[in-house]
Amino acid sequence: MIRVLVAEDSRVARELLVHILTSDPGISVIETASDGCEAVEKAHRMKPDVITMDVHMPRMSGLEAIRTIMSTYPVPTVVISASMDPDEVGDAFVALESGALALCEKPVGVGHPNFEKQARRIVQTVKMVSEIKVVRRWTPARRSELQLPRIVPEPNEAIGTIRIVAIGASTGGPPVLHKILAGLPGGFPVPVLIVQHIAVGFLQGLVDWLTSASGFPAGIAGHGENALPGRAYVAPDAVHMEVDRKGRIALRKGDSVNGMCPSVSVLFRSVAETFGETAVGVLLTGMGRDGAEELKVMRDRGAVTIAQDKESSVIHGMPAEAIKLGAARHVLPPDRISRLLASLAEKSHG
Repeated sequence: MIRVLVAEDSRVARELLVHILTSDPGISVIETASDGCEAVEKAHRMKPDVITMDVHMPRMSGLEAIRTIMSTYPVPTVVISASMDPDEVGDAFVALESGALALCEKPVGVGHPNFEKQARRIVQTVKMVSEIKVVRRWTPARRSELQLPRIVPEPNEAIGTIRIVAIGASTGGPPVLHKILAGLPGGFPVPVLIVQHIAVGFLQGLVDWLTSASGFPAGIAGHGENALPGRAYVAPDAVHMEVDRKGRIALRKGDSVNGMCPSVSVLFRSVAETFGETAVGVLLTGMGRDGAEELKVMRDRGAVTIAQDKESSVIHGMPAEAIKLGAARHVLPPDRISRLLASLAEKSHG
């Protein structure tokens, strides 16, 4: 039985979440909280397995509550956010950066056509994060940052001209993408194409947050758009993203691949076929195996391939599958991934 604490200031929304969660026989809502202070107190006292957290609440915001909980008694936390409110969505991504594990849309009423789909996603997400072991997140004032050496390509690694970077991510991906993009230098000489598995409705909030938080321009990719250097293009909801040799983005509807649409596998295969040894593939945190086999295809065609390491991954599913297949030439944490990308670009573009 998964023991859940529901933190939500709206009584109607709180009761709806309790109804959704307790409809599953494997979930028990042990307590509710109507503000951030209550959430912190009850998290410490009740020791739930999972917390669902609203972002905007009185007395203490959900964002501050997450920071407090993750720095004292860490609990797997799912942010429940209204996707139509830009301010709330922005704060939701900051919450992910602060230690929350996943993001779900605040559910509509029982009679709404989208209710069953949203309810199913909330239940599935709570079950998924309940299996994740979280660690304490120190606040910036208490955290000491290690100064790591600059990462350079291996001496025996033949690097030609890099023309494109393709990145795939799922659960835990947004904060990692932020860290990687923030670590890239101004004037980064190649485009970055990204497939991030995320709940429908949050994509615009993601690209807005990535741009403002990292300083690296990001946008939702458009069909036929030229992928330009120094910009990140994120695949839209419910379509696959590919790219041709001229750097034009192609979006197409199609069946899910590895249960996903957009799929990392589709992007990586396209990049492998069209760019070969002039590409870089990066597979980040996430459940499942989307992109793992295709990262191996990229490596076999001469691309530089990178998988996120286990220690920094929320879920080491996708990168672990790639590592098992021998698909990754490098296994690194996010800050070292960005430094390697910068070094590869500097070496190939001078």
